[in-house]
Amino acid sequence: MATALVIENDPTDDLRRLGEWLTEGGLELRVLRPHAGDPLPGDLEGYAALVVLGGDQQAYPGSDGGPGAPWFPALEGLLRKAVRGRVPTLAVCLGAQLLATAHAGRVERSPSGPEVGPALVGRRDAAEDDPLFRYVPLMPDVLQWHADEITELPHGATLLAASTRYPHQAFRLGDRAWGLQFHIECDTAMIAEWSRDSAVLAELGYDPELVVAACDRVMADVEEAWQPFAIRFAALALGELGDDNPRRSLPLLGA
Repeated sequence: MATALVIENDPTDDLRRLGEWLTEGGLELRVLRPHAGDPLPGDLEGYAALVVLGGDQQAYPGSDGGPGAPWFPALEGLLRKAVRGRVPTLAVCLGAQLLATAHAGRVERSPSGPEVGPALVGRRDAAEDDPLFRYVPLMPDVLQWHADEITELPHGATLLAASTRYPHQAFRLGDRAWGLQFHIECDTAMIAEWSRDSAVLAELGYDPELVVAACDRVMADVEEAWQPFAIRFAALALGELGDDNPRRSLPLLGA
């Protein structure tokens, strides 16, 4: 069985439903928790995929010039090796921001303010040629919980999903690394934990109970959109995902 290396950056943001979907897709998961002292490997030898989860840290340097977490430089190095080595990579929220900064993209405190709760994102035209996104609905349900945003994508990145206030919602680097600014892994219990004594909700003036209830109502819709996406990612990691783009099999006009 092929193994995906999972980096958990924050104990409050674990694999949850995403882990269930990846396991269902046939991947074995090895979870490293650098926040608890687990060392990161120097390379991805022996791993079929890399998954990088979210967290409360910042992807950009702090006021002292240091990284948002001590292991971030090593993690960014792994992300660069994954893209260069064409190791299937899925990076979520903070993970997506680190994927961007590892490749000279820019992440900043969002001038639009925090984005929290259920939302829709719009698939871009480039998604039609993407092996994972081409089957995602045109306006899929997602869960948002971030105050920072990717303000500049890495050179050569392909934008796959956007929204009005936050234009860089999903992107691909190379042909096998995906970054999602939004969350697909959460269940209601995770959202409830995040909502407890949340500084972000206090800043926005949101009622925590209403936020949890609103997220709970869209959990089935999020699963409907993103469980197949996760299964396809697992298939790609297992070498089972062929080039099934129907547009490429059409005859040329006039042929």
